[in-house]
Amino acid sequence: MKTTLTAIRVSVVLMILCGLIYPAVTTGFAQVLFPGQADGSLVRSGSTVIGSELLAQSTLSPKLFHPRASAAKYDPAASAGSNRAVGSSDYVKGIAEQIAALKKEDPALSDIPADLVTTSGSGFDPDLSPEGAMAQIPRISKASGLSEQQLRQLADSLIRNRQLGVFGEPRVNVLDLNIALLKRIKP
Repeated sequence: MKTTLTAIRVSVVLMILCGLIYPAVTTGFAQVLFPGQADGSLVRSGSTVIGSELLAQSTLSPKLFHPRASAAKYDPAASAGSNRAVGSSDYVKGIAEQIAALKKEDPALSDIPADLVTTSGSGFDPDLSPEGAMAQIPRISKASGLSEQQLRQLADSLIRNRQLGVFGEPRVNVLDLNIALLKRIKP
């Protein structure tokens, strides 16, 4: 009995320490030291939240850059990859459907970067490869009236290089790109 009471006391102390105190302290430090990141790296237009730098959002307008496809249909509660094997008929069919959708939007599109037709592991990758962004420029140019040269310069200006020069790949945040694009499109 004595051992059981000791185990219960230790469990209660550890639950309070690890379940309440530690999360409260780390959340407090995060809010003080990195408030933007602790709140989800939200992007605002005035007082309205328009998105997060960390999560892709569905973009249907032909005037805007489209993010990677999402196996979770951009629903944060359903974050997941497709879990399809690359050799499965479902995977091949899904890729073919993505290619067909891209060709429907832009029939002249020939060299399609992989990130435009595949989903990310989480389903919310906010970034595209520079090639993925550049492949969308002819469609956006036709829909927005901006020249392809202007759009290339815009995309080039927002390319983020590898972190610390070695980690990751060059990328473009789609939300940042679309915000900058909307500032240039005439209403």
